Amino acid sequence: MELMQGTLDMLILRVLSSGKRHGYDISKRILILSKSSLKVGHGSMYPALHRLEKKGFVKSSLGETDKGREAKFYQLTRHGRAQVEVEKQRWKDFVSVIDSIMDEV
Repeated sequence: MELMQGTLDMLILRVLSSGKRHGYDISKRILILSKSSLKVGHGSMYPALHRLEKKGFVKSSLGETDKGREAKFYQLTRHGRAQVEVEKQRWKDFVSVIDSIMDEV
């Protein structure tokens, strides 16, 4: 299944709401939570993380993975935590509108 345009940032923010993670771990978590339906490759993940960092929603720091490798870890900023709630509401509103159209046809 392909991600709808604009949903990757929302999913990354949501995953990061549970704590600091590196890019591969975020991708893995999305795959697990979607029951293997959504696979996010490096070519999409890292540009999205940089975009979110530029917007001030996430910040990064170097750290060590559980396998002892150095990696860049991302975590939500205060602004990012607020954005998670905004994104949740936007998604609920979007789904409601689409549902109402699909139920009428």
